[in-house]
Amino acid sequence: MTIFQTIIIAIVEGLTEFLPVSSTGHMIITQGILGVESTDFVKLFTICIQFGAILSVLVLYWKRFFQSMKFYYKLFIAFIPAAVIGLLAGDFIDSLLENVWVVSIMLVLGGIFMLFADKLFNKPQEDQEITYKKSFKIGLFQCIAMIPGVSRSMATIVGGMTQKLTRKNAAEFSFFLAVPTMFAATGYKMLKAITSDGGMEMLSANLSTLIIGNIVAFIVAMLAIKFFISFLTKYGFKAFGYYRIVAGLAIISLMLFGFDLSVI
Repeated sequence: MTIFQTIIIAIVEGLTEFLPVSSTGHMIITQGILGVESTDFVKLFTICIQFGAILSVLVLYWKRFFQSMKFYYKLFIAFIPAAVIGLLAGDFIDSLLENVWVVSIMLVLGGIFMLFADKLFNKPQEDQEITYKKSFKIGLFQCIAMIPGVSRSMATIVGGMTQKLTRKNAAEFSFFLAVPTMFAATGYKMLKAITSDGGMEMLSANLSTLIIGNIVAFIVAMLAIKFFISFLTKYGFKAFGYYRIVAGLAIISLMLFGFDLSVI
């Protein structure tokens, strides 16, 4: 990848990781538009730059990570379902990541769902405590996001709202849950790369690209989180729903007219 391609993909990751629009889907499509070939390093890069986005959560909410051990227990319980399914169905999930049709269709379907999400689920209770039971249920919703184009953020925020959390509290728990989830995904992919034939050489040759990507993703994600919390609290999901529908239909239209976005 060129430096320009690296920065663009990292910006897309930072902008979309915590928005309910599917960061994975947007990066897949961005790679297709930029003509980035799906090499082993490119696949690793799109996972590893999530680490930069993780750091933005830790920096913005660092006080919350020093509350109590219960906070970590709840995150671990919420993390378990996705970890289990990821280990059992990792190869199948990876195959879906290369299918732009899956991404675009799920963007549209998810967008339609989000038009009605506020009316269906925005019924918060006065008690906003996130119990272990609620944590696990939110974790189950996170599993849906393993389908490219669904959006981990959307799935977990809606999961929180089904547990009667406010949009703000559900979004913040979604951010916190992203830390172990994306850290595990990054660590697993890095370990596989290091232990594979030629993996260390590949990482050494592209170390500067990984560093640049993570720095850009970190800075952009910091800005995106601040914007998203304010916007979601005030306006809800509907605007993101319309965006997803337009984006998904645009991609489907381009492919139907012969544009090849599947080079990845």
